[in-house]
Amino acid sequence: MTIDKGWLASILGVLSLTAVSVQAAVVPAGVQLADKQELVRANGSEPASLDPHKVESDVEGNLIHDFFEKLVSVRDDGSVMPGLADRWENKDNQVWTFHLRPGLKWSDGSPITADDVVFSWQRLVDPKTLSPYQTYVSSMHVLNAADIIDGKKSPQELGIKALDKQTVQVTLDQPLSYFLPMVDHYVMITVPKAAIEKFGDKWTQTANFVGSGPFIPSEWVVNERITAKRNPNYWDNAHTVLNKVTYLVIVSNTAEVNRYKAGEVDATYTMPNQLFKSLKEELPNEVKVTPYLSTYLYRFNTQKPPFNDARVRRALDLALDKSVIADKVLGQGQVPAYNYVPRGMAGYTSNQPEWAAWTQQQRNAEAKKLLKEAGYDDSHPLKFQLLYNTSESHQKIAIAAASMWKQNLGAEATLLNQEWKTLLDTSRTGNFEVVRSSWGADYNEPTTYFDTLRTNDSNNTGKFNDKAYDEVLDKAVKASSLDDRSKLYHQAEAILQQQMPLIPIYYYVRSQMVKPYVGGFQPDLKGDYYSKDIYIIKH
Repeated sequence: MTIDKGWLASILGVLSLTAVSVQAAVVPAGVQLADKQELVRANGSEPASLDPHKVESDVEGNLIHDFFEKLVSVRDDGSVMPGLADRWENKDNQVWTFHLRPGLKWSDGSPITADDVVFSWQRLVDPKTLSPYQTYVSSMHVLNAADIIDGKKSPQELGIKALDKQTVQVTLDQPLSYFLPMVDHYVMITVPKAAIEKFGDKWTQTANFVGSGPFIPSEWVVNERITAKRNPNYWDNAHTVLNKVTYLVIVSNTAEVNRYKAGEVDATYTMPNQLFKSLKEELPNEVKVTPYLSTYLYRFNTQKPPFNDARVRRALDLALDKSVIADKVLGQGQVPAYNYVPRGMAGYTSNQPEWAAWTQQQRNAEAKKLLKEAGYDDSHPLKFQLLYNTSESHQKIAIAAASMWKQNLGAEATLLNQEWKTLLDTSRTGNFEVVRSSWGADYNEPTTYFDTLRTNDSNNTGKFNDKAYDEVLDKAVKASSLDDRSKLYHQAEAILQQQMPLIPIYYYVRSQMVKPYVGGFQPDLKGDYYSKDIYIIKH
C-alpha cells in the first residue's frame, strides 16, 4: 500500500497542536447494541510481561494498548491525537512540551502527574531496567540518553523534566522532525511510579496492577487467558462501550479456528495457512485480510562463524525462493521481500536489488558461487541450526527453507523450535546461528527499521557492526528534508543488500477471522486494533 507523503508532512511543520477529538468507539446511527458488551480475542502466545518497559512483541503490545494510555497517538493519515496530553508544542523540533489533561487518574484513583512521565522515561533508559527497547530513547535523540545507557550518566540526567504537575518538557540533542511518531509507541507509555516503587517487579500482578487505559486486568491464568474489566477512572470512559475483554492464549492456529467456529472466540489472532482458502470460501464476510508494515525474516548471528562471512549470508538469502514461500506455503496475500524496509513506508520507496528481477535459477547460481568462495561445497557442506518459535506456520516456513537450502546449495539446516518467551531470551543472549524473527514498524518512518541494525542498538540481536552504515544513518537524522533523508536511506539499504545481516522473507498481511457482530474492527498500518474502538452488535 502506498501512503501519501502527507502522513509525515503533517507533522514536520507543526509548532503547536491541540486536538479536539479522540479515537474511541463510534457506533453508527441505527446500530442496535447487544446487552452484553464483552469481547473474546485470541492473542497468540503467553505474554512475557505486562510491563511496557520489559516487552517487545505485539502479543504484549495488544494488552498494553488496552491497559495504558499514550501521551499522544498518530493515526495512519498522520493526524496526531491526544492521549494523556491534550496539547503540546515544540521549539525548532528540539524542545517539546506536553500538557497533561487536568484530572487524570490511575485506575486506583490516584492522580497521574508529570512526575510519572519523567519517572517512566528515566526508568526506560536505566541500564538496571534491562529493557529490550532502551536504545529507542537514544534513537529519539533525547538529551543524554546514549550516555545513560552506556553508564556514563545517571538516569536523572535524561533530557526530560516536569515544569509543574501537569507539564513535561523534553529536550533533544538535535532537532528531530519525526519525534511525535516515535512517542506513539507502547514502550514510551507512562507507568505508575508509586505502584512500581511499592511492589517492584510484582507491580504487574493483577492484585497490584495500576493502569491508565480503558481496561485493566482482573484475572491472569498463565498459558490460558487474561481477563480485563472496564476502568471507570479512564479519562475517556464515557466513549468506551465494552465492559469486559478476554485475551486467550492459543498457540495452535488450527485450535484457534476450531474455538472460533465453536463460538468461543470473537476475533482470532491469525489464521492457519492450510485452511485460509476454504475458510474464505465458507465464511467470506468473516475473513479479514489487511496489509501492515511488518517484515518476516531470518536473523544471522554475525559474530559467529560461519555467519561472520557476508558471502555465506548472501548465499542463503539468494537460495530462498521467496515467491514460493509467500504464494504457496502461505498464500494469504503476503509479498516476497528483498529489502528489510517494507512497502508503504511514508514518503519512502526502497530500491530493489538487481537479483529481485532474476530467475530463481540465476539466484541459485550466484549463491553457489558465493558459498564456494567462502569455502563450502559438496565435500564440505555448510551446516547450521535454524531456530524458530513454536507455531504451525513458522514450522512450515522453516521446513520449506531448509529444503530449498539443501536442494539449491547442498546446505544442511537443523531445525530447532522453542516457546516464544524462551526464544526471546535465546536471541538476546546471542545463543543462536540463525533465528526466526520479524519486525513491525514502531512508527511510520524508515528509521524504525534501519536503526535496529545500528551497532549498539538493543534490538540488534545479531550484533551486526558496520561503521559506514552507522555513519550514513547519522547523516540521515540531520538531513533537513525527506528527499535528502531518502537518498541516505538508499545508501544504508545498499549496504544491507551487500552485507545481508538478515534475510527478509516476506511482508506481512494480517489475516484474521472476526464475527459479524463485532463492530469497530479496523486494524491500522501497524496491524493494531484497540478494544476501546470495539462494540458488540445485537445478534
